[in-house]
Amino acid sequence: MSIPQPHGALYGRVLVKVSGEALMGNEAFGLHWPTIENIAQDLVEARATGAEIAVVVGGGNILRGASVAGQGLDRATADHMGMLATVMNALALEKAVEKAGVPARTLSAIPMPTICEPYARQTASRHLARGRIVLLAGGTGNPYFTTDTGAVLRAAELECDAVMKATNVDGVYTADPKRDPSAQRYDRLTHDEALAKDLKVMDAAAFALAREAKLPIVVFSIREPGAIAAALRGEGRATTVAP
Repeated sequence: MSIPQPHGALYGRVLVKVSGEALMGNEAFGLHWPTIENIAQDLVEARATGAEIAVVVGGGNILRGASVAGQGLDRATADHMGMLATVMNALALEKAVEKAGVPARTLSAIPMPTICEPYARQTASRHLARGRIVLLAGGTGNPYFTTDTGAVLRAAELECDAVMKATNVDGVYTADPKRDPSAQRYDRLTHDEALAKDLKVMDAAAFALAREAKLPIVVFSIREPGAIAAALRGEGRATTVAP
């Protein structure tokens, strides 16, 4: 584990999971560049807390493999197409981060060396130690695994101190707050409590891996400016799922 730095971060090294849909802004599909710039700026501010930042971004704004499987495509092919969508998103976010003034690198679990570096644990760890924001694309490199699972896997491999799950809501609730106005937000849960209550923190495989690796999961809304940095400092509204 890395040692927290002096500018307020609770964790020394974190994995930030950003959904592909978060890159759409108000668009119905694809990339909304002002939104990408805002997320990149938030990542840069998070890096300024002293934490080392790795990022896994989904591909649902372009293609979600599980949703198109069966429409003339087998699941493995559809999932591979979804992995390629995550590479496109990571490359866009890499350029936005560098434009905001911090060096960044995209590493893909699917080797494509003319476009970005292939993922290797040692390479990613060196980039993080040198202060670069590392975008981890291509999921796990295997079909049938979500980017949530890929995020937890990479966090465990890179000895991250926490997984920061950026969502559209400000934490984990007893029910869907959009459908149930009486839903209550949890400030803190254990992995076992979240599992027993069947709370949808992440998909089952990702959550099981997080529990086994004893990785805290911090769930917060990315829609607020500076949300990632605030969550790293323990500020703002969020739910922490920890052992």
